[in-house]
Amino acid sequence: MCEEHQTQITHIHLLGFQGLSKYKTLLFIVLFLTYAFILAGNLLIILLVTTFDQLKTPMFIFLKHLSIADVLVTTCIVPVMLGIIFDEEGILPFWDCLMQLYSFGIFGFVQCFLIAVMSYDRYLAICHPLRYSSLMSPDFCLQLVIGSWFLDTLLISSEFFFLIQFDFCFFNYIDHFFCDFGPIIELATSDTSNLMVQDFVICFLGIFFPFAFIIMTYLCIFSTIVNISLTYGRRKTFSTCSSHLTTVCVYYATLITVYMAPSNESTSNTNKYRSLLYIVVTPVMNPIIYSLRNNEIKRAIQKMMFRSFHNVWKE
Repeated sequence: MCEEHQTQITHIHLLGFQGLSKYKTLLFIVLFLTYAFILAGNLLIILLVTTFDQLKTPMFIFLKHLSIADVLVTTCIVPVMLGIIFDEEGILPFWDCLMQLYSFGIFGFVQCFLIAVMSYDRYLAICHPLRYSSLMSPDFCLQLVIGSWFLDTLLISSEFFFLIQFDFCFFNYIDHFFCDFGPIIELATSDTSNLMVQDFVICFLGIFFPFAFIIMTYLCIFSTIVNISLTYGRRKTFSTCSSHLTTVCVYYATLITVYMAPSNESTSNTNKYRSLLYIVVTPVMNPIIYSLRNNEIKRAIQKMMFRSFHNVWKE
């Protein structure tokens, strides 16, 4: 409980990008256009996979849910961030701030599980091609998707329900553009040692374990590719997982850059700028990676454009 002369904080002041106030118009335009591209690119992938039967395969179903997570994780952060840039400061009700943190945790962490199951799909397709259809059945594919969302929600909810028991009685200013976990914990006036242990366990299960699983699957994949005698066969086989491997590198590179860089007073301020990497850059890259490097997506886009022009011509 808060002491007699203290009260539980009711609002959070987000300081945003105060050091860049002279460039706020340019920053607002760049982030707005980037957000529009994220929505357009990922919603296009969702529409294509939903519409075209040839894309209703496990890999593209997983990609569809990855795009859904990209849209949701940026939507819970970027609109508020744009308002903060415009006003040069943001004020959120405390519970809205916590709900932003909760939503960001769910939509951000589920990407790790989805990328991991995508690597398992590539492992089965390359290392066990004759049994792929029976092993990666539609029912099993659906179970992997539902399981990813369920496990992710369970982990984040357990930490969130522990977090809301804490007291926040003093400072309510955060030098950030959204309610991230670290800055929120710094505001707590309760003992957070147990929560930090819980957070470490959740990060191990939700980030490190999927990453280790991805590494193991790709070691098996590379071993299989190396044993292919023909150069053309090796190149063609590798091309089936190159888009996913690029996604893995981009996603985990941003996480390592933000969360594993040394943290001190001189770097804490730059963490919010590094946070833009996984909030904006990664959701931008996925549509580009799969649109430019995947022939099935290219053909589906061409068919959709042809249908649109054909309908317009008929009218």
